[in-house]
Amino acid sequence: MTRLDKTNAGRRVELVSTDDPYTKLRPGDQGTYEFCLVQSSPMENQHAIKWDSGSSLMLLQGKDSFKFVD
Repeated sequence: MTRLDKTNAGRRVELVSTDDPYTKLRPGDQGTYEFCLVQSSPMENQHAIKWDSGSSLMLLQGKDSFKFVD
């Protein structure tokens, strides 16, 4: 079952790493956290970020890494 978690909505984040070969995002890029789609397995959680660059890449827990900067 999937649920929407907006606990961290509005917080600023910085990309640490991603293994997506198609994104133009690079470590250090920043954006605003929107929500998390929480899955039954935490390793499948998806984090929605509104990137300052306009990218729409969602980050996958266990694959991508970010940190809060506020």
